[in-house]
Amino acid sequence: MSSRFPSFLSRPLAWLLLLVWLGMAPVALAQNDDPAEPDPIAQLAQADKDLKQIQASLDDGDTLDTLKTLSDRALAVQRDAKAARDALDPQLKQVDGRLAQLGEVPEGATEARDIAQQRKAMTQQRADVASAIARANLLADNAKQLSADIEKMRVTQFSEELARKVNSPLSPSLWRQFATHVPADIHRLVLLYRQGETTARKAIARHGWSAPLTGLVLALLMFFPLRLWLRALGRRYAASERAPDGRLRRSGLAVWLLAVGTLLPGFAAVVLVASLESIGAIPPRLQQLALHFQVATFVAAFITALSACLLVPKRPSWRLLALDDSAAWRLRKYAWGAAGLTFIGILLVEINRASRTSEITTVAVDGLVAITYMALIIAILVSLARLHRRQAAEAAAKLDAQEGDGKPKGVPRRSGWIVLARVAGHVVVAAAVIATLLGYLNFALFVAQQLVWGAVVLLAASLLLKFADDLATTMLSPSSRVGQTIVLTTGLSGARVEQAGVLLSAVLRIGVILLAVLALAVPFGNLNAFYGGLDALSGGLKIGETTLKPSSVVYALLVFLVVWAVMQAFQRWLTETYLPKTELDAGARNSISTVTRYLGIIAAVLWGLTALGIGFEKLALVVSALSVGIGFGLQAITQNFVSGLILLAERPVKIGDWVKLGDQEGDIKRISVRSTEIQVGDKSTLIVPNSELITKTIRNMTMGNAQGRIQIQFSVPLSTDVAAVRQILLDTYAAHVAVLADPAPSVFIDSIANGQIAINSFAYVSGPRAVYGVRSDLYFNMLQSFAAAGIALSSPTDIHLVRDR
Repeated sequence: MSSRFPSFLSRPLAWLLLLVWLGMAPVALAQNDDPAEPDPIAQLAQADKDLKQIQASLDDGDTLDTLKTLSDRALAVQRDAKAARDALDPQLKQVDGRLAQLGEVPEGATEARDIAQQRKAMTQQRADVASAIARANLLADNAKQLSADIEKMRVTQFSEELARKVNSPLSPSLWRQFATHVPADIHRLVLLYRQGETTARKAIARHGWSAPLTGLVLALLMFFPLRLWLRALGRRYAASERAPDGRLRRSGLAVWLLAVGTLLPGFAAVVLVASLESIGAIPPRLQQLALHFQVATFVAAFITALSACLLVPKRPSWRLLALDDSAAWRLRKYAWGAAGLTFIGILLVEINRASRTSEITTVAVDGLVAITYMALIIAILVSLARLHRRQAAEAAAKLDAQEGDGKPKGVPRRSGWIVLARVAGHVVVAAAVIATLLGYLNFALFVAQQLVWGAVVLLAASLLLKFADDLATTMLSPSSRVGQTIVLTTGLSGARVEQAGVLLSAVLRIGVILLAVLALAVPFGNLNAFYGGLDALSGGLKIGETTLKPSSVVYALLVFLVVWAVMQAFQRWLTETYLPKTELDAGARNSISTVTRYLGIIAAVLWGLTALGIGFEKLALVVSALSVGIGFGLQAITQNFVSGLILLAERPVKIGDWVKLGDQEGDIKRISVRSTEIQVGDKSTLIVPNSELITKTIRNMTMGNAQGRIQIQFSVPLSTDVAAVRQILLDTYAAHVAVLADPAPSVFIDSIANGQIAINSFAYVSGPRAVYGVRSDLYFNMLQSFAAAGIALSSPTDIHLVRDR
């Protein structure tokens, strides 16, 4: 009757199988078609036969396990129908291609006899394949609908079992009936024991003790020395300098202890059972009991290992939960109790089923298990209440101390998870006690088990959330080895690598949360719908004629990342190693580097699309949509992009040029495909769209000839010795180190007018940027030389007209 309920805690094995399936699914999807695959038509016929058998077996589905088996078979029929349809699709396309090659028969024309026969045969073949595909689709839909109907039946039956009322444990009639059936049930248990003993004796007499003893020794070695050694090894590594710094040291050790504490005892049970099965020492009636023994060992080991890695009673500094030592020790004992109770509960249910005990005995056992669960939960609640009072007292003492020291009084901090656990525990205990007293033992047992199962799932999820965050952020930290390798390989900045770590942490944490939600939802129904969704997802999403499968998407992403990393490495080699060895200037090197970068991105995108199964011809629709967008909203962006390509190719301006655009002038620091950065005189940056540099007039001060010209003009009186003036100017130019000797400085008489001689002189420096400073120096030196030589410069005549009254 209640064999359903303790099996909830055996779900971790199913989750382990699910994770293995998820890991192997991409490999299976990536495999090519096997020539030994069954014929699709025969596969459809077998699937149709199986579906009819499932429909006929629904009348005998009186238990939840039977309905689960039928639902699994229905989903298997759905998968077989889809597989047959997928195998027939290429055949249909092949026949259509051959018919297309034959073409249409012209009106009034007569085909050759052999061609007409071939067309008729291919037309019939196409009709047969299309009919089989339609049949496969109908069969898949029917199987899906049947599975959904079975799930509804399971939910209804499950609800009825929860609402089933029996005699209350306080009722004397229940125990009188139990006492009446005890002798018969004990006799059934003795018969089951004797059957197992007889089978074991015969197997050992036939094969000897070697296999059982070997399995027992291996199980003991795995359970004790190996498990303890691996735990100690993990602790030594976590305490060493080789372990990563930060929080990963603690959370990683906790996950290691959880894995070791769960897997080794579970595998020890598997080895022990396998050694007995190898000699046939387990009778068929006890096969399920042996399987549930392994599952119970895994579950109990998981609970104890989880409590050990979270509570860590002997090492408070490694404890992940905010608990004191007293509470940690007490909760650790309760965790052992919960693990033992779960182990015993799973085995008791299977023993009742295998021995076929009476219904009243099953009810009594369920009542005792439910009462034991409630006692355990009450004890845990008492410990949490004491912990809460201690934390409140410590917080109050700290507040009083702060108030005595004159510090501002803060708000006391309480542990939120303790409050939540206490509230949930009180509600569950109250509901379970009331249900037990009223005779709803199934409901009481279900509620008590779900509180334990929910606590285990939430604690495991909290641990995995911490570990996922610590692992992602530490592994992709700029200071870690992996982070440094990524920085050196891809050229990404440390901040970008750190952002990738945060994103990876978010993805992993979302995955953990989804798994936790599914684990919490397991007791309320079968996960066949979830498995069916995974199958549909693994089949891919069909968009037009392209099917996007998860394996194809992952492969395309890997191809994109690999090609992008290779192109980044090539660009870095080109920029840092090869181009500096050439005679190209900085602007040309930047143009080549920029073009190489964008070509690498384009190549990575195209290669990724090809790996995804999207050919270049299928990009026509995307290009058409982009052309419409370019015509309306992306015109300016496209214009700047094309202008940037022109700048990089023709190079009317380049990095390092001194340009003047309108009333702004400065040095070009960077040219991208969209804009150009110009640093002006006040060290600010002017960002100019590339179209401005192409469509407007711009003055390039350094294009063609990088020299700068200095011009000095002044006037002297008509009586001045112009030869001396000329010589002083030439000597001043020659004395300055920044003035070039070639072209040589020159001095000219510009004009003679109004009793003055206009002198004009020119000199050249290495670049336009040096003109202003050098000219200032020349002015200082020239004026000093003129003053020493007694040569006066003409001053402007200021004429004032004064009116005499």
